[in-house]
Amino acid sequence: MRAFWGSVFSFFLAFLGWFALAPLGLEVATSINMCENQKFPPAEYPLRPAYLKYKSLKTGLEYCQYGKVKDGDTITDCAAVPADVMSSATATAEEKSPYAPSVLAKCVCTTGTECNGMIANAGVAAVASTIFVRIALGTLLERFGPVNVQASLLTFGAFWVAMAAAISAPWNYALIRFFIGCAGATFVTNQFWCSLMFAPNVIGTANATAAGWGNLGGGVTQIFMISVLFNPMTSSGMEADTAWRVAMIVPAVLFVITAACLKLLCWDTPTAKRFDVSVTGKTKKPSLWDYVEVCSDFRVLVMIMQYSACFGTELAMNNQLATHFRTYFQMDAADASALAGAFGLMNLFARSLGGITSDILFKYMGFRGRIWAQFLSLFFEAIFLFCFGLVDNSQPWYVALAVLVCFSLFVQMAEGTSYGIVPFMNRPQLAVVSALVGAGGNLGAVIAGFCFYRPIDDPLLPFQVHAGYVMFWALLSPCYYWAEHGGMFHGPKEVTSEIKAAEETKV
Repeated sequence: MRAFWGSVFSFFLAFLGWFALAPLGLEVATSINMCENQKFPPAEYPLRPAYLKYKSLKTGLEYCQYGKVKDGDTITDCAAVPADVMSSATATAEEKSPYAPSVLAKCVCTTGTECNGMIANAGVAAVASTIFVRIALGTLLERFGPVNVQASLLTFGAFWVAMAAAISAPWNYALIRFFIGCAGATFVTNQFWCSLMFAPNVIGTANATAAGWGNLGGGVTQIFMISVLFNPMTSSGMEADTAWRVAMIVPAVLFVITAACLKLLCWDTPTAKRFDVSVTGKTKKPSLWDYVEVCSDFRVLVMIMQYSACFGTELAMNNQLATHFRTYFQMDAADASALAGAFGLMNLFARSLGGITSDILFKYMGFRGRIWAQFLSLFFEAIFLFCFGLVDNSQPWYVALAVLVCFSLFVQMAEGTSYGIVPFMNRPQLAVVSALVGAGGNLGAVIAGFCFYRPIDDPLLPFQVHAGYVMFWALLSPCYYWAEHGGMFHGPKEVTSEIKAAEETKV
């Protein structure tokens, strides 16, 4: 179906452009002189905390080459040079210094530095803007239809992705990522469009597959921007500062091409080129009061926050993982982007698996099967996220990868099970419900960025705290109950024609 593939490709490219700057974070920081060792040269500022804590994982050498001086748990200086080294005629000047600046990475951007804060702030900005756009799409989709909205978002996003090539300071880095984030709202169109196209008994699979293959762009961009664009450019002789800027033009061009194809080739519904709000059963014109009506339902609010715990977690990981592997595990750009990409690449099947699981349990257990699928996915997501926060840099990289893959599996499955429930929550207000739940995902990423990853000065503790957040919302799954659908522990009081049709229809 052209609509299915149109929704998939548009969302895939939106994700690719949305997070294209994430794996290039250290290159951007170097270009605008934000690395710790650029702002505070070690020769002039030898006692910077980031230097005193630094240890090269490849060589095992430390900046404080003869040990550290501590005041409680705080490192205050490096230990003095041993007397025999100072008196040695063969010792080099660096060996006669308590500090070894040659050990430091080209760009020191570890936790607690201004560089790390800049990247974290830009990451939060990139997901914050999408909250407002996703909420607005509830009304815009009803007024203009999926094709017009999706093409407009891509066109707007193309301009700002291209403008990323002109980044020159922290403020415009954050500003440009903020506006690029608007393209992330293409998810709402993706889900609404597929909800119009598919029957109730397969809607979980359809929504999950379309969104999962779209989310795949978040994993592909980690590898695409570094291994396919940036590294070949620098290998051919291009300066790193120029290479990452030229690389950002590529997704911008793809945005424009896809927007044109959507407008020329796709329909809004199976039977009509343009959308009419009456197909959802809604008889009144869209208004802001629709949002108040939808938010008055406690079950919708729980779904919004549960989606913040799964999709919000994915967005947070797309922002965090490449930098985490490069700074904490000290991997090179290609290796770090490959491991970070593995998280997003699970979307190839994992989100669909969540939708399929939701549909299968719905077939055999009724609607409560969908709720159990949701609960179990979120529960195990929290378990493996906590485990990932226990993997320190003394362990081999493949331990982190193994835990990351299991964690990613349940993150994506939870996203799929969420949109196996959403189409049943308030059918006449489907566009608004889809928009608010989608916005909840971005809200989760903002909460994670501001409350967990930005303020906690520890490379692993934020992941563990984040796991607690996910577990809290997973345990609220019993709140879902409808008389016509049932709940987690109870069947429906009455069987509606919609449920009968879903059980009897074979597509």
